[in-house]
Amino acid sequence: MNVRRLIPAAALAGAVALGASALTACSGASAAGNTDGKLDVVASFYPLQFLAEQIGKEHAVVSSLTKPGVEPHDLEITPRQTAALDEADVALYLKSLQPAVDKAVDQSQVKTKIDAAGLTTMEAHGAGDGHDHGAEDAEHGHDDGHGHGEAGEDPHVWLDPVKYAEIARGVGKAFEKADPEHAADYRKNTEALTAELAALDTEFKNRLKTSAGKTFITTHAAFGYLAERYGLDQEGITGVDPESEPSPARIKELQALAKKEQVSTVFFETLASPKTADTLANDLGLETDVLDPLEGITDTSQGKDYFEVMRANLKNLEKALGAK
Repeated sequence: MNVRRLIPAAALAGAVALGASALTACSGASAAGNTDGKLDVVASFYPLQFLAEQIGKEHAVVSSLTKPGVEPHDLEITPRQTAALDEADVALYLKSLQPAVDKAVDQSQVKTKIDAAGLTTMEAHGAGDGHDHGAEDAEHGHDDGHGHGEAGEDPHVWLDPVKYAEIARGVGKAFEKADPEHAADYRKNTEALTAELAALDTEFKNRLKTSAGKTFITTHAAFGYLAERYGLDQEGITGVDPESEPSPARIKELQALAKKEQVSTVFFETLASPKTADTLANDLGLETDVLDPLEGITDTSQGKDYFEVMRANLKNLEKALGAK
């Protein structure tokens, strides 16, 4: 992705003091004292915000540190956001995805800290496919450029409905503990959400199992979990930045791959320029289409929420892979 801009630890510590007097006008996070007795939840970015909203419903006030249209990896924490986070009841984040958020949460006094990465099994994926090719990809410059953990884990777990459901169950239990008075409702809401995710998983399985092809090319190597779940192979164009130009060697490699696997489409994402995808597609005589990593919802998204965008992704994959 784009080069990440991290705020220094010293600036972060000072941000708490600077923002303490501005809670009522915080940007991207709810102000303390304005939640009407509801659970005040600050999520780091859209997929976790969606989970919190679906589980908390009328008992929670949920806000996101990452505004719509902002690439999550580029997030800068403002003093007001830092102060609001310090006063929240719950911080919901995915460790290693947004280092600036990790630092802010670590230094905050928030009562309940939920690391989504600890609620499921994280795996290492390279830009090559849905399996672990981290060392090989790094050797050839195909790393996806995100803030992965020390073991090189792929953070994009929300794109696998099964793993997303595992995270939802953990979040639900944490909400029950943080707000015991409404535990039964959180449990009921979690069950409803995970049932819908199970249905989505079934749709992906049933609609992709007849695909003529299994390989897809995308600018953003974010779909390793999805590819592994449904027996597909992901090929990332370039890992460092979806707007950068792929190397001549990578273009040659993808040309051979596209011909061998009869690839018809090059996918790009909504929060980044389609320039790289367009260039490669023109070179190979292929079509382009959207495969949304769901890091945020904007007016250009192919749906209004997680489920609508995931079903749009499924439709686009079916078309590109020749599903019958």
